[in-house]
Amino acid sequence: MEKTAVIIGAGPAGLTVAFELLTRSDIRPVIYEMDDRVGGISRTIQYKGNRIDIGPHRFFSKSDRVMNFWLNTLPIQGALAKDDKLLNRSIPLSTAPLAPDPEKEDRVLLYKNRITRIFFQQKFFDYPITLSVGTLKNLGLRRILKIGISYTFIKLRPRKMEKSLEDFFINRFGQELYETFFRDYTQKVWGVSCDQIPADWGAQRVKGISILSALTHAVKMMLRQKNSISRKKTETSLIESFLYPKFGAGQMYEEVAEKVIEMGGVIHCNHRVVGIQTHGKKIVGVRVINDRTKKVEIVAGDYFFSTMPVKDLINGFDQGVAEEVKTLANGLVYRDYILVGLLLQKMKLKNKTKNKTLNNLIPDNWIYVQEPGVQMGRLDIVNNFSLYMLKDQHLIWLGAEYFCNEGDLLWIQSDREMADFAIQELKSMNMINRKDVVDYMVVRMPKTYPAYFGTYDRFDVLKTFVNEYENLFLVGRNGMHKYNNMDHSILTAMTAVDNIIAGKKDKENIWEINTEEDYHEEK
Repeated sequence: MEKTAVIIGAGPAGLTVAFELLTRSDIRPVIYEMDDRVGGISRTIQYKGNRIDIGPHRFFSKSDRVMNFWLNTLPIQGALAKDDKLLNRSIPLSTAPLAPDPEKEDRVLLYKNRITRIFFQQKFFDYPITLSVGTLKNLGLRRILKIGISYTFIKLRPRKMEKSLEDFFINRFGQELYETFFRDYTQKVWGVSCDQIPADWGAQRVKGISILSALTHAVKMMLRQKNSISRKKTETSLIESFLYPKFGAGQMYEEVAEKVIEMGGVIHCNHRVVGIQTHGKKIVGVRVINDRTKKVEIVAGDYFFSTMPVKDLINGFDQGVAEEVKTLANGLVYRDYILVGLLLQKMKLKNKTKNKTLNNLIPDNWIYVQEPGVQMGRLDIVNNFSLYMLKDQHLIWLGAEYFCNEGDLLWIQSDREMADFAIQELKSMNMINRKDVVDYMVVRMPKTYPAYFGTYDRFDVLKTFVNEYENLFLVGRNGMHKYNNMDHSILTAMTAVDNIIAGKKDKENIWEINTEEDYHEEK
C-alpha cells in the first residue's frame, strides 16, 4: 500500500520535505498549513499590487545542494533588469540556454549586490563593523582609542568561560565595541539583556565573525575578482552579493508548492494541526481543524514531519508526555514580529555613497537601526531588492521591522497607530517627512524567533523525548527551536528525507545542522 507523510507547515522546510519525497521516494506527502498561503516566515505579502517580504531573505548558501535546489526552481537572469539598465550596472549574467530576461519573464532570480549598514547617532556605519576611514571618522578619536584599548585587553585576558552572549561578544570585540554596537540592539531584538542569553545564540548566528576576520576579509576583497556568487570561505555576515526572486522570497516557495502539487502532493491551507495521536512510541495520526469550515478530522500517516513550534507540538500529544517535558515545553520563549510597510513619494535621507541608485535613493537593502530611543529594529528598502515588487516603480516601498512579545504595547496597537508610530520614528531620525507617506500596511507574525533563554538550557530533554518517536521528524526553525536561516531549514528537511530513504534511525545528523561552528562555514 502507498505510504503517506503528514507534514505540518508549508514553509521552506515543509515544502522541501514534500519535494524531496516526491522526487526520491514513493511516499505521498500531505501538507497542512495554518495560514492562507505557503512560505512561512519566508512568504511575500501582496498589498494593492505591491509586494513585501516578512523580513527580506537572501538567497545564498555555502551548500551546493541548497543552491542547486533554488536554481532548479528559479533560473538566474540572463539579461539586465530594468534598474540595471537605467543605472548601466555591470553584473554577472547567466549564460545558460534560454536564461530569462527579467523584463519579459517572471520566473527569474536577480543578482543583487548587498549593501547593509548600521544607523547610529544619525550616522551610517558598515555592517559588520569595519575599521574603514568612514567608521573611524564617525566614531571619533576618543572612542576609537577606547575600542582599541578594550580589544587589546580582552585579547590578553579573555573571559575563559563563555556562558552568556555578553561573554561571547566581549571576547570577540572588546567591552567598548560591545557596548557601542551590540548590547542595546540585542536587547531590542530579544527583549532581555545579553547576560541572560546563552552563548549558543552567538555561536549559531555570528559564528566566526571578529575584528580579525573582518580585517582579513577586507584585504581579500581588495585582491579578489568582483561579481562572484561563490563565497564558500567567507563568513555569512560578510557576503556582498546574493540572489533574489523577481517577486520576493515567497515566489520561490510558491514555485516549489506548484511543483509539489503537479507531482501529486497535497497542500491544505487554513488547516491547523491541534493534536498528535500516538500508539506507544509511534505517531499514528494528527487532529486537524479546517479554520474555514471548523470541521475537525483525524489524519493517519506513516511518517510525520513537524515545523510547528515545539511548545505547541508537545502540548498537542494525546498521551505519554511526562510533566517535566510539558513544563520545559511551556517554558520555551519566542520573540514576535511586526512589519510596517510604508509607501512613500520620496525619502528625506539621500544617497551620499558612490553606489548609483534611481532617484538618489539610499542604496541599502537593510539598515540596522541602533539609534538610541528608537524601537525600530531594522529598515528594509524593497526597491533595492527588486524594483518589480512595486506597482508604481517611481515610489519608495519601506519595511520597518519591530521585535516584540505577543500582547505587549506594540502588538496590541491598531494598524493605524502602529503605522503612525513607525512614521514618527523615521521622522525623528530625519529619514522621511510624514507628508510623503502615500499608504501603509501592517503584518503581525507570532513566534518568529525561537529564543535561547527560558527553559532552552534543558532543551536536550525535549529533544530526547521527540527522538523516541521513530516516525516523527522535527525540521525547520520553529520545528527544531533553532534560529536557522532558510538554507539551514532546507538542509534539515533534506537530511530527514535522506535518513528515511537510507533506513537511518538516528536523527542526530539533523540536529547537528547549524550547530557546530565550522559546519556550513567551511567545505
